[in-house]
Amino acid sequence: MARVMEEAFDFENKVSIKETMEVEENASDSIKAVVLLRGFLEIQQRRAQAYSKLKRGFSDYMTSGGELAYQQLCSEITIEFNDCSKKVLEMESQFRSSDFCRVDLAQLLRAVQDQEKQKLHLTATIQVLKKAGRPSERLVSHENCKFTKPAKHECVHVQEITEASGMEEAEADAEYDNALKEAIRGVQDAVTAINEHLEEVRYEIAALETE
Repeated sequence: MARVMEEAFDFENKVSIKETMEVEENASDSIKAVVLLRGFLEIQQRRAQAYSKLKRGFSDYMTSGGELAYQQLCSEITIEFNDCSKKVLEMESQFRSSDFCRVDLAQLLRAVQDQEKQKLHLTATIQVLKKAGRPSERLVSHENCKFTKPAKHECVHVQEITEASGMEEAEADAEYDNALKEAIRGVQDAVTAINEHLEEVRYEIAALETE
């Protein structure tokens, strides 16, 4: 009887140890997932800082016209965004691997990546449009004009203002305004979607930390 009780105790003890090991293993996976997700949030913070830097740089460019400084800034920001994307893709790959088998988290990171790509594309579109300016307000270049005297030249831009040309200019302005509004609205939509996905990431972190 004592032997049977001893064997039963050993069996229960082994089961208890096995369950504890499984819990520890699961906890370890959860911790690794939390570390990855927190790293992802840090990358998103880097992106936010890069956007702020780009916005300030573009504002300075529009004020001072420093083309070289602006182009250099764009190159730096491009490198930063590429590095962020590379790291997120690596995280996505890890979540898809057999170590995690969390396709849902991989898809969540992919959704943010897609929105970030759209946001960057539209941000660049907005800056290109603002650099060009509305058609009716663009500065006239005298590159191709004929200079007959030091203080006088024959301007090739001088033309008779007709009703037709006025309509064309108004249509061009309207097209420009619509393109700018559409790009701005697209950025806002992307930001909203990104923020919603980041809330999902924070929820996942909280859930994993309670396991």
